[in-house]
Amino acid sequence: MNPINLVLLWHMHQPDYRDHETGEFLLPWVYLHAIKDYTDMAHHLESHPRIKVVINFVPVLLDQLEDYIQQFAQGEIRDPLLRLLSKPDLNLITAKERAYILDSCFRSNHTTMLEPYPAYRHLRDLYAMLREQGDKDLMYVSDQYIADLLTWYHLAWTGESVRRSHAIVVQLMTQGKNFSFADRMQLFNLIGELIQDLIPRYRKLAVSGQIELSITPHYHPLAPLLIDFSSARDSEPNAVLPSSAAYPGGRERVVFHLESSITSHQQRFNVEPTGIWPAEGAISTALLNILMESGCRWSASGESVLVNSLRKSNPDQFLPDRNQYLYRPYQIADKDKSILCFFRDDKLSDMIGFEYSKWFGRDAAEHFVYTIEKIRQEAQSIENQIVSVILDGENAWESYPYNGYYFLNDLYELLSNHPHIQTTTYQDYIDNHNFSRTEIKVLPAVAAGSWVYGTFSTWIGDHDKNLAWDLLCAAKQSYDLVMKSGRLTDQEMRLAELQLASCESSDWFWWLGDYNSPQAVASFDRLFRKNLSNLYRLLKLPVPAVVLEPISHGVGRGAGLNETMRRSS
Repeated sequence: MNPINLVLLWHMHQPDYRDHETGEFLLPWVYLHAIKDYTDMAHHLESHPRIKVVINFVPVLLDQLEDYIQQFAQGEIRDPLLRLLSKPDLNLITAKERAYILDSCFRSNHTTMLEPYPAYRHLRDLYAMLREQGDKDLMYVSDQYIADLLTWYHLAWTGESVRRSHAIVVQLMTQGKNFSFADRMQLFNLIGELIQDLIPRYRKLAVSGQIELSITPHYHPLAPLLIDFSSARDSEPNAVLPSSAAYPGGRERVVFHLESSITSHQQRFNVEPTGIWPAEGAISTALLNILMESGCRWSASGESVLVNSLRKSNPDQFLPDRNQYLYRPYQIADKDKSILCFFRDDKLSDMIGFEYSKWFGRDAAEHFVYTIEKIRQEAQSIENQIVSVILDGENAWESYPYNGYYFLNDLYELLSNHPHIQTTTYQDYIDNHNFSRTEIKVLPAVAAGSWVYGTFSTWIGDHDKNLAWDLLCAAKQSYDLVMKSGRLTDQEMRLAELQLASCESSDWFWWLGDYNSPQAVASFDRLFRKNLSNLYRLLKLPVPAVVLEPISHGVGRGAGLNETMRRSS
């Protein structure tokens, strides 16, 4: 038997957290994940040069990383939390800023990012004690407490590789308290250096051939729904759709996001991308046709989407064991164009995303390798077997001890030396096998769906999500009228187009309704409505009153869950 091919695709994404009216970052997740996850993931690859993976950067994430680089270079920090970390005299901050720090600096996985550090735990316990007495007692929190809290929050968010290579992090953690302005500035400057180095590190890995860089349409839109709301009924026939019949000009907007993404990739990495991971692995026939027209060679989605598509293709045929259909590429063809589609192993991907964090790192890595070996034996009927493991490259590690350092280190070490498992990229896999249209299995029909449950229920169908779609549809109708009116200058039209693109992100619909916690829902609800408000102002129209009212409040069941990720089933 030949070695089995394994593709690890790490998806790196954060939505646009900027208020484009002021330039301020309203949430800090881009730079926090940069100094923890994106940095650690690069380190593990640099330490294991025989490992090949696909890294999927969403362009809007890279836009924001470059924005932070400019902020550090210009000395004008537009992220309030980062700005407060570098503020000389914390005794002069406003009551609003003090409340913001107290509200922000405990937002993390406490089990892995707070409990291991006694000094940070002490700050949390003091805060909890004061909260019990009522919010009015928080006014007695000293500037030293605020300095220590800001410092510890950023220390907790540094990656494990950073701690092992930058003595200042260990020094500050050992010191534990009474952090000075000079201490905070050392940490602040380190954050700037880490962010500045990120894109060049991944570019170097790509040039060496160790990684393939793939893309997602620029602002991470849920493309099949932009094209056609009714695609949600492919997997859920009874799905309740928004009141709006369709998103106006949705297909053209998807093309805009895709072309913008390709241009962004060419400018940053000096090559054209060969593959596209659609936002949320969400595909439909209409979207795949657009990808084919762009010259895209491959795309990917979830296992449940493949199952639904096979059943749609052959309704009367019994579906065999997954080992007989999952571990191969499928061709989707349209006239003289075609694209290869790969489908993730949902079980293995979810093991990394949700289960292995509870295991010892070595045990988890060995179990993963054992599972791949078993697939190789049980899927012998498939020629050129390929296993696709696809998941977030940032959100899983918060649940792991040491940010997943030991699991990833052991996993990459085992895979580097394995005689029967070959890590590869989709581009290399396609090139090495030189597939022709007659040599690969054709998927006659595609059932629209995503990597979450194989449906679009995470983004549409719920009352609050549908209301958000209706608000977006109304804003797009206004946008179309104003853009055709000739009332805006070319620059004003460009700014409006980019603001609309931010409104079209899938992330806003993810957070509204469903089981998410009130705190998370409130943050993303405000962000979405702020984006809509900015769009109306750029169009020189009054902001509708309904846009100023909260859409969703959350139901509170998200407490204790990693709400940034969902299981595939």
